[in-house]
Parts: sequence; structure tokens; C-alpha cells
Amino acid sequence: MGVVQKDAIKTTVLSFIGLSLGYVNKAILFIALLTVEQVGLMNLIITVGLLFAQLSNLGSIYSTWRFFPFFRNQAKNHYGFLLMNILIVLVGISIFTFLILFFNQSIVDYYSEKSKLFTYYYLWVIPLGIANIFFMLFESYMRGLYKNVLPVFLQEIFLRVLIFILLLLLAGKVIDFNQFFIAHALVYFIPCLVLLIYLIRLKELKFSLRSITVPRRFRKILVMFSMMSYMNSLATLLVISMDAMMIASYIGLEATGVYTTIIYLTSALMVPYRSIIRVSSTLVAKYWQARDMVGMQDIYQKSSSIGLIIGLLGFLVIYLPINELFSFIPAYKSGINVFVILMIGKIFDMYSGLNGTIFSTSKSFRYDLIFTVILCSLVYFLNKLLIPKYGIDGAAISTSFAYVAYNVLRCGFVYYLFGLQPFNIKQIKLIFLFSIIVMVAVTFNYYELFNDWNVWLAIGAKEMVVLIGFIVPIWVFNLEPEIVNFTKNSYNKWSARIRK
Repeated sequence: MGVVQKDAIKTTVLSFIGLSLGYVNKAILFIALLTVEQVGLMNLIITVGLLFAQLSNLGSIYSTWRFFPFFRNQAKNHYGFLLMNILIVLVGISIFTFLILFFNQSIVDYYSEKSKLFTYYYLWVIPLGIANIFFMLFESYMRGLYKNVLPVFLQEIFLRVLIFILLLLLAGKVIDFNQFFIAHALVYFIPCLVLLIYLIRLKELKFSLRSITVPRRFRKILVMFSMMSYMNSLATLLVISMDAMMIASYIGLEATGVYTTIIYLTSALMVPYRSIIRVSSTLVAKYWQARDMVGMQDIYQKSSSIGLIIGLLGFLVIYLPINELFSFIPAYKSGINVFVILMIGKIFDMYSGLNGTIFSTSKSFRYDLIFTVILCSLVYFLNKLLIPKYGIDGAAISTSFAYVAYNVLRCGFVYYLFGLQPFNIKQIKLIFLFSIIVMVAVTFNYYELFNDWNVWLAIGAKEMVVLIGFIVPIWVFNLEPEIVNFTKNSYNKWSARIRK
């Protein structure tokens, strides 16, 4: 995990800074400056824009993860791999832009009753999706070049600074909501243009069809893998998109605003783990290339343990003072149960997250389509059953249940095919420690022990419980060696520099 640690720590630091900016933007300024309905509109447009990007890539991003190590050859311009994928993306954009315009009236009719505001703005998913797909394409290519830092900086910090500036202009009434909405969609083009210019300066992109020299014998494999991975990778985003779109249709944009804000919160807690996955995906492809199953098992288990501890810690940090935190945003208080339910699925997803990377980069990637269909079908039919009855809590239940079932099936199949599994005994100790802290939190709430406290003191006291009851024992009893050793080594290096 040395390479993973070196890159992941940089991207994690940037991601945490970006997380802070994102929190200021979405958890403070969005809520303070926009109505709940406008928040629902913004989040729904962003979600559907990402879905447009995933649909339009036609699998090009995933073929880069899997096959770029085979084509990486500077002397031969990597066989024109990047230009080939750009052309594929342009085809995808053309197809799905046509479909959106063709079904324009049907989309308007579907949302006109409960979410009329969405019908005025939904076509902006096209430019937003185009900006996202090109950023994703360039970012995945740079990941193959082991240049992870710049894309993370642009996505996590630079873009959020631009949005922060737009929010300040909105707060100062320099622009109105309509102008803010349009500018917000357009600023997504800036990071992908920066990456494009950077790749051109590195001479990684030549605008000549003659530069595409991928051997014929590989083209069929690339097409087959890309299409299968394309279908499989849609699963996660389809789940989120279906939730948001179906809530907007069944209930309205206000409920969508609450639900998608909680989705943002739970996704933000996964930022450190996404940094691990970002770097690990390239290493998994290399392990398959070298047929190094020992290395594969090692990275699978270590990343799983790190994902588990990140998920459990993230849950505790929010759950213990959850009543106090939501007291600042009473309009979103209906999202408390949604947070708890969704985090069950998120924790399990982080715990077994690399199973998807291992699956999608293996020769058995075709089978993953079965699990993707199961996941999407579960979410769709459970949403139709539960949203009308339980509202946004129903959407959370269906999504969390589907994620758990999805990952159980995939973990089992990865073990059946390759003999790889992510579990070890220390993870059980972590889960036991986590359960004790949750029971402490339930006791706090049941006896209303902090109700008479100042809200900030109550938050501080509860976070101290997390520190003393969860983080300290992990350190003292070395319950997660990878994190503990890395922290110790980083501290020793920092101390040595200070002494110099």
C-alpha cells in the first residue's frame, strides 16, 4: 500500500479541504440563501447531469482503468488511446442529447404536477453532463498516468471556490437565482478545460485520427469490456438518480431537497475512502496484469478495513450530536432517519467497496451485469412500493437494503471465483467498539442528558465521546494497523523536520 498511501494522503488532504468548502457551500450557504425547493432543484439537476455523463461515456472511462497499462507507451503516443475515447464520448453525447430532446414532452408531463420548477430548467442537464463527462474522461486518463493530484484539486477545491464566489454574488444580490443557476452549470466546464490544456501541453493528445493505432485484435476486447463495465458502473448513480427523480415525481422538490442534502452529507463522509479507491483501481489492474493474487488479497483486505473504519467513524461523528446539528436547519429535520438508514448501506458499501473494482477489471466482468440489474431492479420496485407509503424514509430503506444485498452477492461471487475476501478478526473488534458507542448515544438521547446544555457544548461533549471511546482505543490497541502505522510514520517524519 506504499504507492496508495503516498498518493492517497495528498488527495485525501485536498479532498478534506474540498469537503470543508463543500460543507460551507451546500450545508450552510445553499440552505441559508435558497429555499428547500430551490435546493431540491439544484441537487436534482446535478444528479441527473451526472447520470447523463455516465450514460454518455459509453464505457470509455472504465476501459482506461482496465487497459491503459497495456497501451502505455510514450514513444507511440499510447496508441492514441485518449483521442479514441474522446470520439467515443462525442458519440455518446450525441445519442443521449437526442433522446432527451426527443422525449422532451414526456419528461415535462412526468414532473409538471409535483415538480413544475424542474420542467423550466431540466435541459441544463445536457451542458452540465457534457462538462462532467469530459472531466471524468480526462481524470481517468491522468489516473492512468499516476497524476492524481491536479484533477482532485480542480474538482474538490477549485470548482467549489468558484461556486462559493457565485453564492457570495447571490447573497449580495448582484445576481438573482436564475443567473446563479446558469452560471453554476457553466463553471463546471472550467476544470475540464484546464485538464484538456494540461494534457495538450504534456503532448498526451494529438488531434489526428492517424494517431489512433490501437491494434485490431484489442478493439473487440475493448468494446466488449467497455460496454459491460458501462452497464455495471451505472448501478450506483442510477440508484441515487432514481431516488431523487422518483421523490421529485411522487412528492415534490422540497422533499427532494431534504433527501439529496442528506445524500450529500453521507457522500461527503466517504471522501477519504474515495481517495483510496481512486488510487487502488490502477493498482488492481496492475495486479491482474501480473497475476499477483497475493497483492490483490492484501490491497482488498487493507482497503476494506480502512473503508470500515472511515464509515463507522463518519457515522459516529454525525450521529452522536445529530439532534443538535439539525437544530440549526429545522427545515431538514425530517432527514435524520434518512441519514441513519442510508449510512447502514454506505458503511457496508465502503466495507466491501473494492469488490466492484476487482470484478470490473477481471476477465469475469460480464457477470457483474447480473448484480447491477438486481440492484437497480430492487431500488426501482422498492421505491415504487415504499415512497408513496413512507416518503423519503421509504427511499432510504429501499436504497440501503439494495446496497447491502448487492454487496453481499458480489463479495460472495468474488470469493467463489478468485478466493478473495476482505474480512479479518480485527474488523469484528472495530464493529463491537462501534456498537458500544452507538448504545451510549442511544442512552444520551433516551435520558435527554444534554438537552439543557448549550448546543455547542453538547456537540463538543459528544464528539469527545467519539474521540475517547472510539479513536483512542483504535490507536492504543492497534485495531487498524494500516492507519495507525501510517499516522505514526507521518508524525515521526513531521517531528524530524521540526527538530531540523
